[in-house]
Amino acid sequence: MKKTIKPKIASSRRNFIKNSAIVSSFFLVPRHVLGGIGYIAPSDQLNLAAIGAGGKGASDIRNASVGGRERVMALCDVDFSGSAAKSVEAFPKAKLYNDYREMLDKEKDIDAVTISTPDHVHGPAASYAMQRGVHVYVQKPMTHNIQEARILTQMARDKKIVSQMGNQGGSNPLLGMVQGWIDSGKLGKISKVQVWTNRPVWPQGLAMSAPDASQKPKDLYWDLWQGPAPQTAYIPNLHPFSWRGWWDYGTGALGDVGCHLIDIPFRTLGLKYPTDAECSVSSIYSQMWNADYHPEGCPPSSFITLHFGATEKSKSPIEMTWSDGGIRPSHPDIIPADHDIGGAKSANGVLIIGEKGIISTNINDSSPIMPKLYLNDGTTEFGPEVENGEEPEYGHQRKWVDACKAGFKSPEHLALTSSFDYAGPMTETVLMGNLAIRSYMLMKENSKGKMEFFARKKLLWDGENMRITNQEEANQFVGRVRRSGWEV
Repeated sequence: MKKTIKPKIASSRRNFIKNSAIVSSFFLVPRHVLGGIGYIAPSDQLNLAAIGAGGKGASDIRNASVGGRERVMALCDVDFSGSAAKSVEAFPKAKLYNDYREMLDKEKDIDAVTISTPDHVHGPAASYAMQRGVHVYVQKPMTHNIQEARILTQMARDKKIVSQMGNQGGSNPLLGMVQGWIDSGKLGKISKVQVWTNRPVWPQGLAMSAPDASQKPKDLYWDLWQGPAPQTAYIPNLHPFSWRGWWDYGTGALGDVGCHLIDIPFRTLGLKYPTDAECSVSSIYSQMWNADYHPEGCPPSSFITLHFGATEKSKSPIEMTWSDGGIRPSHPDIIPADHDIGGAKSANGVLIIGEKGIISTNINDSSPIMPKLYLNDGTTEFGPEVENGEEPEYGHQRKWVDACKAGFKSPEHLALTSSFDYAGPMTETVLMGNLAIRSYMLMKENSKGKMEFFARKKLLWDGENMRITNQEEANQFVGRVRRSGWEV
């Protein structure tokens, strides 16, 4: 007699979610018959949590919930008195935590988290979640430094994590127009890319405020906000936004919008690690002849040059330049003088320059990307200047949620535009610019007892081994020293 072997029931709800696509084929009774039209069984909902529930975190967790389709079971923030209060109101059943480590240790049924904190917490929070088998959506930049990006990329593979970085413009369908122009060879060989932004739009290039514990907001858990950064008394004017301009916490203009702007050429040209990086930065003079020196913070503006080897799509080695602080490239002759380059008023943009013409685009986050093609023979092709999005942020968070439910290496997962397999190397490229800036500001005492800058040179990068090969002191900026309890 042939034995009937009963299938093993999944031991955990999380495994059930991961295998739901397979299991669903065995249901004989339509779900709506049992629960009414529109009914979603609790077991089919993803259990979501947010690490950082205010600011961008509020829209990330709202979009990930897909209008209530998924269950938001927990919210974590270091200060629920500010913009995070909107998330508490939107998800009244969610449990509240101030420390993401406590939340992830206590709430064993969390399937996936959005991480929308200051940059310095991205890596430790994502690592803590992934080590517990929790899928992650991490705001841009993916990490605070290159080393963390490399670690998280490999960890997502090893732990079978469905990941997505929050550069939502990567899901902008109009990137397909840019990709089509490149793939069809309309530009010919592509040798140059110019990227620029009007950021910073926050205080930068100044001395950091002195610590003053008396000014700490009563509802702010300051030690938790510092996370892996050096412990210090409360520093005014950092929380909730101006942290971007300080290296212990932020990654400057590059970290803010580099993953939106550099994403366009990195993606469409199939770029890999750069081969070198060099930069120059602007100075502020509060007194004659002696520039202010604040290496703890980002400069008011910078100009960075990166080189890449030829790719299948570029057919030529590429020089990429980045400028911030409102510094933008000169207006190409091929583009009419009364046309904006990049976006509106030429404030942010990308120029992809080939032997036959130029592609001009705006930032691709939530703005009209306005792709434009100008060819040397006078031919032009313009994309729409208005985007009619059917869902928020091009469905970037929703697609990640769908991929979490479908499982690791599912078609939904492989279709994500910024999983860590892509976002990791792209983030490393963005952060390479910051490594160059920080190296540019290094000083040491010379033989005459005077302090001098010593690393203002082209830095040669071994991407595979993650090292600067011609300036050892620059390698300190590949990673960082983290406080105990905030490891990656």
